[in-house]
Amino acid sequence: MSSSFTLRAKGWRSRARFFACVRTAGLGVNIRAPIQIPGVTFQLLKPADFEMLHNWLCRPHVGEWWGHPAALAEVEINYLPMTRPESTTRGYIASLERRPVGFVQSYIVLGSGDGWWPGETDPGARGIDQFLAHPEDLGRGLGSTVIRAFVAELFRDPLVTKVQADPSPNNERAIRSYLRAGFERQGEIETPDGPAVLMIAMRPHPEKRP
Repeated sequence: MSSSFTLRAKGWRSRARFFACVRTAGLGVNIRAPIQIPGVTFQLLKPADFEMLHNWLCRPHVGEWWGHPAALAEVEINYLPMTRPESTTRGYIASLERRPVGFVQSYIVLGSGDGWWPGETDPGARGIDQFLAHPEDLGRGLGSTVIRAFVAELFRDPLVTKVQADPSPNNERAIRSYLRAGFERQGEIETPDGPAVLMIAMRPHPEKRP
C-alpha cells in the first residue's frame, strides 16, 4: 500500500492510513432506514471544492480507505491535475437535492501506467472510485444509488464498453454497494495499492423490439 497520496494516471486515490489529521469524534452510526432518492447529480471537481474535499478525506470512515491528507495543500497538489482538460481522470462532486454527499472519480483504464491494468486492451473500459462524505448517509442505500447513477452517465458515451472498480477485499461496505449497483465480482487481484476485488459492470444490451 502507498504511504502517501501518489499521482498516477489511474487517479489520485491512495489507501494510506498514517497521515496526521484532525479527526471528528462521535462519528459512529447505526443502520438507518433506506433513504428515498429522487435523483443524484454530478458536478466536475473544481479548485473551489478542495477545502470541502480535504474535510471529507479527514473523516475516519473515508480516510480509512483513501488516506488522511496532512494538509489542504496536499489535496490541492494531488487533485488539481484531474481538473485540467488533458487529464484522463475526472473528479466529480455527487449531490443529492443540492446537498453534496460524496466524491466520484472516473478514469480511462487503458494506458493507466504505473503498474495499473497492464493487460487491459479495451479502449472503452472505464474505472471508478467513490466514497460517501457523511457518516449519517452510510447504510441507507445511497452509495449504490450514486454508483448506479454515475455508471448510467458513463454509459451515455457510446464508446464506453464497461465500468470497473477495485475495492479492497476488506471494504465490505463498498463491495456490497457495487454489487447492489449491478457490478459482478470477478475475483481478487493484486494492484499497486495491494489486494483488491475486481468488479465489472458491462454495458447493457439494448432490448430487441419485436
